[in-house]
Amino acid sequence: MTQWLGALCIIAATTSIGFRWAKRYSERPAQLRQMKAALQALEAEIMYGLTPLGEACAHLARQTREPVSGLFAAFADELANGSSDARTAWETALSENWPRTALGRPEREVLKQFGSTLGQHDPLQQQKQIRLALTHLEREEAEARDEQRRNEQMIKSLGLLAGLLLALLLI
Repeated sequence: MTQWLGALCIIAATTSIGFRWAKRYSERPAQLRQMKAALQALEAEIMYGLTPLGEACAHLARQTREPVSGLFAAFADELANGSSDARTAWETALSENWPRTALGRPEREVLKQFGSTLGQHDPLQQQKQIRLALTHLEREEAEARDEQRRNEQMIKSLGLLAGLLLALLLI
């Protein structure tokens, strides 16, 4: 009886691990959509509202959900402190908030490149930089959705099957 209970616990644990691991595959496209929406809102704030960068990012932090809101809030705080230029503030905010995201290395490079142009151009040039970043993020989102389609179900099944294998080996 206790062997069967132990086997069920092992199967439940490995299945849970598989589902948590697979969740990252579904979070990545969702977070990319959030980031794209935030950049589009930033573009509107800069172009049409003529809002200063720090203030626009503070607005975005209130309008978006985590982890994207955390990135923009940290960036706005860095700018408000006046301790650094926009590029350094963006890189600091990105470094602090990156572990909370499900985004990958390509997205980090796109956002890092985008951050290197923040606050250095007039609104029209800044709009072009935002659109360039959006184009790159759209490509990454399509890739993330494809990766999700290929891997999410497999990882869930792998968790269950690993649990079954362990349970059978231990019984």
